[in-house]
Amino acid sequence: MEDSRVEQADHTAVRVALWRALHLRADPPPYVFEDEVGLRLAAPGDDWQRRPDMDPEGTRTFRAGVVARARFVEDLVTAEAARGVTQYVVLGAGLDTFAQRRPEEVAAGLRVFEVDRPGPQAWKRQRLADLGLGVPEGLRLVPVDFEAGGSWWKELVAAGFDAGRPAVVACTGVSMYLTLEAITATLRQVAALAPGSTLAMTFMQPAELLEPRTRALLENTTRMARASGTPFLSFFSPREMLDLAREAGFTEVRHVSAEDLARRYFDGRADGLRPEPAEELLVASV
Repeated sequence: MEDSRVEQADHTAVRVALWRALHLRADPPPYVFEDEVGLRLAAPGDDWQRRPDMDPEGTRTFRAGVVARARFVEDLVTAEAARGVTQYVVLGAGLDTFAQRRPEEVAAGLRVFEVDRPGPQAWKRQRLADLGLGVPEGLRLVPVDFEAGGSWWKELVAAGFDAGRPAVVACTGVSMYLTLEAITATLRQVAALAPGSTLAMTFMQPAELLEPRTRALLENTTRMARASGTPFLSFFSPREMLDLAREAGFTEVRHVSAEDLARRYFDGRADGLRPEPAEELLVASV
């Protein structure tokens, strides 16, 4: 039977790509993260900055969080590659553009595996071709039909991932859409990778742990996510997330807070731009 699903980008992935681009237009330098390729892939039209979810003031803390987590992950990948790690896995890749923006690292031997649902990934493959970018030798697009029970691990190995060698695995902006069971299974799978592997995963804190202003913003975002058909399913305190990672088998775990990211990437800015302390980072090592 012919597959009737329309190949298209996930709307949340498009929003992330546009927020990255908006950072370069709405915020003054120095830029925390520079990505114009995602905007080219999304091709949102000339009026994209007039979208309600692109309001420069209303979205500033959320876009700060998006660029901060992207910068942190790519700094981590660069550091791990410098010590010999040659595999980088992006779970829920969306419109990730590392391979297009960092071709020198791919050419130097870093193999990038982008794991995502088949429809959005087929759409992305076509957009890369349309833009003349193509899929470089060091990039593997790994489609996984999660809804049909597909195993990202089996597909990753089939795409050439070497389970005997360490890797950096990134999963950002994804866990809030997953069940506890799916998150636990992912943690266990990554914890079973070769020694020297590292996971960077974002997680959303429960509203009751947040300050009133941040709590109101999160509750509004949660309502919008539910209305768009992609409800938030999972929230964790930092301690809960660290405990999950330890129970999964990681030898070292640490919490990187939004405040940590603010000190690292935003200190001294005249505009006061800082990430919202709602989405935090787990960094876990095997």
